[in-house]
Amino acid sequence: MIRNGLLIVLMAAFALNMTACSSKDKKEETEASTEVAETESTQDSETSEKTLTFNPEGSDSGAISGLETVNFEYDKASLTSNARTQLEQNADWIKKHPEANVQIEGHCDASGSVEYNLSLGERRAQSVKQYLVSLGVDSKRLSVISYGEEKLLTTGDSESDHARNRRANFVPIPR
Repeated sequence: MIRNGLLIVLMAAFALNMTACSSKDKKEETEASTEVAETESTQDSETSEKTLTFNPEGSDSGAISGLETVNFEYDKASLTSNARTQLEQNADWIKKHPEANVQIEGHCDASGSVEYNLSLGERRAQSVKQYLVSLGVDSKRLSVISYGEEKLLTTGDSESDHARNRRANFVPIPR
């Protein structure tokens, strides 16, 4: 009986320690990746050195000028006219930054099943990719991933909260 109790205490302590280490590691990893920079050296004197810093939150951070998150209507993967306008600007940004590939992340609000939201997030990201390719962006520079409802911007229950979560955002990845 005492052995079982001791075993339970040791397992709980181990699990607690692993959780603390995991949180610390994730925090350090996030801090380390918040400033990913890529520098281009120049061969002639007319071009200067250029440094780009990419925020790992991508367009959701609001810190990448010219690269905007696009939103979707409830239960839709089709692009609104506003989304198309934003994507035209995003396409320009992507074309002007050949040193970066872009990951398109599809997101949903918390309504619906996990499986359904993953599927909807995928359709949203794919529809964005197709439109960017139609605007002349090289498809090899674009990747898609769906997070479904896993990365909510807001956890509120209002329609405006849900609308903010129905989105595709863009994360530049240095080549």
